[in-house]
Amino acid sequence: MRVSKLLLTVSTLAFAAFSGSAFAQDISREETVIFDLDRTIQDPENFNWMTPGTKRMHGAHQTMWEPLFILNYGTGDLDPWLATGFESNDDSTEFTVTLRDGVEWSDGEAFNADDVIFTVNMALTNEDISSREASTIRAQVASVEKVDDLTVKFTLADANPRFVVENFGVRIFGSFLIMPEHIWNGQDAATFAFNPPIGTGPYTFTSASSNRAIWDRNDEWWGAKAGFQELPAPKRVIFLETGGEESRAQLMASNQIDAAQNVSIGTFEAVQAQNPNVIAWHQDYPFAASDPCARQLEINTTIAPWDSAAMRKAVAHIIDRNQIVNVAYEGTTEASRTMFAQYGSMAPFIDAIVDAGHGLPASADVAAGQALIEGDGWVRDGDYYAKDGETLSVNIHVNSASTEYTRTIDVIVEQLQRAGIDAKAVPVENGVFWGEVLPFGTYEMSYSWLSCGSVNEPWASMGRYTVKDVVPVGERSPGFNNTARWDGDAAELYSQIVDKIGTMPLGDEAIPGMVAEAYAHLDAEMPFIPLVQAAKLLPMNTTYWTGWPSAENYYNHPFFWWNHTHQIIHNLEPAG
Repeated sequence: MRVSKLLLTVSTLAFAAFSGSAFAQDISREETVIFDLDRTIQDPENFNWMTPGTKRMHGAHQTMWEPLFILNYGTGDLDPWLATGFESNDDSTEFTVTLRDGVEWSDGEAFNADDVIFTVNMALTNEDISSREASTIRAQVASVEKVDDLTVKFTLADANPRFVVENFGVRIFGSFLIMPEHIWNGQDAATFAFNPPIGTGPYTFTSASSNRAIWDRNDEWWGAKAGFQELPAPKRVIFLETGGEESRAQLMASNQIDAAQNVSIGTFEAVQAQNPNVIAWHQDYPFAASDPCARQLEINTTIAPWDSAAMRKAVAHIIDRNQIVNVAYEGTTEASRTMFAQYGSMAPFIDAIVDAGHGLPASADVAAGQALIEGDGWVRDGDYYAKDGETLSVNIHVNSASTEYTRTIDVIVEQLQRAGIDAKAVPVENGVFWGEVLPFGTYEMSYSWLSCGSVNEPWASMGRYTVKDVVPVGERSPGFNNTARWDGDAAELYSQIVDKIGTMPLGDEAIPGMVAEAYAHLDAEMPFIPLVQAAKLLPMNTTYWTGWPSAENYYNHPFFWWNHTHQIIHNLEPAG
């Protein structure tokens, strides 16, 4: 790889960020951990996370704003952080959350129930606040009240056993972040810039520009004083925009960053050859960790001939998922057995589905697929099947924003072509794909990850395919749910079971069996076809820091742009 001008600029910024010349603290590279930032900081002077733009993932919710709980993907447990526990009533319409004693904001003010209630009420009463987390709170919470300084009671608009993990547990990416009442009181939350920001975390904001943010350790952090956790080892944390895969590879190889965003297998192996201290989630293939959003092929169930469950099943038989893994992903992922991300916490539900005979094999059975096509009246005529003078064909829409997407569909198109279906890829621009193609159902098939959601329980994903969200083609699907427009008797039976699961307490022993029962209808009707697990190959550098999360050191997943990064930083130890 060549060293570009961009790389030199980034390298200079990296050096300036941890050198002592620009800041009062003299902090060495050995005391600094540097994370890759994959985007420009749109507004470096604004830390209001409730409004649009990059205001939290350049270090704010990884070092400064702590969550109440952190979901452990391996066990499915909610690890307590700013809160110590919660209770709910029998029908999951009331939740009482207990906060940890001794928590302080970095300016010394106590963190307590008043802060939680104030922040929640901001979301409930100010509809100009547009963040997803605030909107979710507004949709779910009827009222919130103070029981005492360390206890908060939520009354929900509807029953929701997942309320705490969805809103306060870092289920995916972030959580509803609590803000200091003594600073936000009297401000318009839709316009307040919140600068300088404060939080309860062990780091305070030092500086930011469009391509880097710097956070320095607060040695008076409440957690160390209260005996919750020791001070984290890094004295400085930097989030640095690296400018893309080539630049991040060079910076990783030369020890100028410690954790990088996703790279290709070729880039990773080249970096590791130059710097053997670089590791990944797995020591060997597939190297990468699984992302929560498993990939799938969506099928519009309203368009002939794909309105036939047998024809959709035929496509599922023809697709060779192993080949997708080997060709499109170069061996860095694995075939999906079900719709779910294959985390330890999801194993009871995945195993129940597979044990009931409804899991998908990784290899193809082309003959079985062709038998279903022929059973529907199609006859192979040369390269393709035909019926009533019409060639069996399909257009598969794919977001052109990533080679991962387009390479996957290229593999599937070739497989379908060989089996006798005249398949074609239809690449479309990102905005068109998400703004027009998927939500309005203007596709025959499409590559997506619309089952995304379940990481510790099954309803979050399964609930996206119930009949309540069926709308006509041309009308926007609510929340991208059931864009396949799956309807009919089987869908009704599926929905009845899934709706029941949605009201049951998390961990109920009956749920795995109910999941398998509902999944039988999905497997028979195939409104979408699970393909492979999503892969994130994230290089981690052990030159200066050890303790990175990995399959062998599984205290949680490695996605360091998420709100759970507090766990990662607290587990880092100086190398040597």
